[in-house]
Amino acid sequence: MPAHVRIHRKVKTAMQSGRANTDRWVVEFEPEARRRVEPLMGWTSSADTKSQVRLWFDTQEEAVAYAKKHGLMYTLQIPHDRRIKPKAYADNFRFDRLGQWTH
Repeated sequence: MPAHVRIHRKVKTAMQSGRANTDRWVVEFEPEARRRVEPLMGWTSSADTKSQVRLWFDTQEEAVAYAKKHGLMYTLQIPHDRRIKPKAYADNFRFDRLGQWTH
C-alpha cells in the first residue's frame, strides 16, 4: 500500500507579523502508526519515522511531481488567497464617515 502525503502551504501563525516561509509548498507524510505513551517517562512517542519528514518545494507543481514520481497517494490543499483592503489613517477623519468621532 503506497504512503499517503499531504501537500500544502504553511499559513502565517498568530504569533508572526510577517509572512516568511508561507510561499513554499510542503509535503508531509500522514501518520501510519498510532502514538503511544511511554510507560517509564510518560512521553508520547511513535514508531513511525516518516511523520518526522517534511519536504519543501518552491512550487505546487514540483511537490505534486515528487509525489507522482515516488508513487505516493497525495491530498492537495490549496490555500485561499489573502485579500488586503488598503486602509489609511486619514480615513478616520473623513467627512462622510458613518460613525461619529469620539475620543
